[in-house]
Amino acid sequence: MKSCYPLLLALLLATACSRPPRAIHTPEAGTFTNPLLPAGADPWTIHHNGFYYYTHTTGRNITLWKTASLSQLRTAPSKVVWTPPATGPNSREIWAPELHRIAGKWYLYYAADAGRNADHRLWVLENSAPDPLDGTWVDKGQITDATNKWAIDGSVFENRGQLYFIWSGWEGDQNGRQDIYLARMKNPWTIDGPRVRVSTPTYAWERNGDLNNPADPPHVDVNEGPEVLRHAGKLYLIYSASGCWTDTYALGMLTASEKADLLRADSWIKSPEPVFQQNADNKVYAPGHNSFFKSPDGTEDWILYHANDEPGQGCGRLRTPRAQRFTWNADGTPNFGVPVVVGQPLARPAGEQ
Repeated sequence: MKSCYPLLLALLLATACSRPPRAIHTPEAGTFTNPLLPAGADPWTIHHNGFYYYTHTTGRNITLWKTASLSQLRTAPSKVVWTPPATGPNSREIWAPELHRIAGKWYLYYAADAGRNADHRLWVLENSAPDPLDGTWVDKGQITDATNKWAIDGSVFENRGQLYFIWSGWEGDQNGRQDIYLARMKNPWTIDGPRVRVSTPTYAWERNGDLNNPADPPHVDVNEGPEVLRHAGKLYLIYSASGCWTDTYALGMLTASEKADLLRADSWIKSPEPVFQQNADNKVYAPGHNSFFKSPDGTEDWILYHANDEPGQGCGRLRTPRAQRFTWNADGTPNFGVPVVVGQPLARPAGEQ
């Protein structure tokens, strides 16, 4: 869930408006400090032709930033590339946009509704310009499987020449649990075939989600924000677990062989423990909804995620985007370490100018 509960959202926004200014850290030469921006949930980036294109949830439009050095995102130019229509099924609550480059064109995937959370669905835009900050974004409409159920956090990946779509959705028409679904794609804007549920919240650390608001369900179990990371013949589906309104929002992991039938749920093996989670000693809470990027020289792997600075800050505008390098374990799995403290100098990604 993002900001889908009216009473909770009102409280969070009121808190955000009273937030004191964040201290500005001046990093030493060759280093940077988190956060990358003063605010921004659900961060996403893609590298193309020497530039990183970055976006996050604004709720009201889709904005892209462009920079050769992602650690210097704070000084990067940005542009609103799409504004939703005044009314209609994709006019409100624009969440978790992702920018992808597929077959020589740009595609933006995002979730939206008409003002009622139960109507949230996924949508896609297309742009044939070489630079996604230029050209015209064409509305390709809703992207859905035949069930057309509630859906957010859409992403795309390719494996062995086949495009796949992954997202977070409801099994039926009632809120209470979010699962991860996967389907084959016919093209970048069309799902081809039935959805397959590859993950549902089963472990205790995936099921923290009490709300305690009369306008909301009493509890929601959450798997959301799926992203696929490829390494050494394996696919690692990294997802966010538990409610984003809890401090225990964390990253979980599913593993599949790249040679497996990805449309079989049993091809995906869930790790029993979170792979990235809050660290009270470092004052990092609710880290999640990540994406991945390589350093400019291609030698380093980095995780991009959002988190809060204090407990109890929830899903509002207090979340900030952060980046840190990660490594690989001897068995080939990713090792994300622990989320680093705000203001700690980190070496800039290798190859940044």
